[in-house]
Amino acid sequence: MTTLTVTAKGQITFRKEVLQHLGVKPGDKVEVDLMPNRKLSVRPKGSGSIDAFIGSLKSPDNPVLTLEEIKEAIEKGWAGER
Repeated sequence: MTTLTVTAKGQITFRKEVLQHLGVKPGDKVEVDLMPNRKLSVRPKGSGSIDAFIGSLKSPDNPVLTLEEIKEAIEKGWAGER
């Protein structure tokens, strides 16, 4: 567990290992949600850019399909075939 100190201005600074764990770098933003029982949820804020999205669905477990293969799979799905 990491302990942070609140400054006189009511601010806290996250330690380097916490920022690395979140995957945030200088200039990035984080979102904080207020949870029940005086708890917080902290996570990196997505940039929302297309660059951040590209490749986000890529998985080594998913095969790479051509457009023709995708179309064929959709047609089979609508026809009730597997």
